[in-house]
Amino acid sequence: MSGLLEPTLYVIKGIAILDNDGNRLLAKYYDPNVFPTVKDEKKFERNLFQKTHRANAEVIMLDRLTCVYRSNVDLFFYVMGLSHENELILVSVLSCLYDAVSAILRKNVEKRTLLDNLDIIMLALDEICDGGVPLETDPQVVSQRVALRIEESPFNDQTVTQDILSCKQSISEP
Repeated sequence: MSGLLEPTLYVIKGIAILDNDGNRLLAKYYDPNVFPTVKDEKKFERNLFQKTHRANAEVIMLDRLTCVYRSNVDLFFYVMGLSHENELILVSVLSCLYDAVSAILRKNVEKRTLLDNLDIIMLALDEICDGGVPLETDPQVVSQRVALRIEESPFNDQTVTQDILSCKQSISEP
């Protein structure tokens, strides 16, 4: 019985969205033991992109990780778990992420639109997974929660870029 692993809720080791050149647009890694540094994360992402950007599969084993992925226009969505994780759970998180992003971006899932709404997409990612534990796999629930959180925000009419510019202006004024 020593070969059996203890069940755990910490299924997701990382989630990443890369552009069609393999550059990171958004990534969250939940286990510091898997990739201790950002350099290790980016090296893995480059390798992952090289293995998947021309493939027609939906799952790949790479560096002891099971990676499920999906591409659309100029974006690649990835969800990673350890090699023994259930692929169905990883795929359900991936589907939720993609469908929630699609709903938030009004089916205009492409790099420019994603970057313009990166703050909202980050909120969606936090609604889907917390610390490696999948919380929600229904994309409608995720997009509704994100919409509610945005309405409650004091900066709801501003993007992150606008907030930064507004802060810079207020700091530079005498």
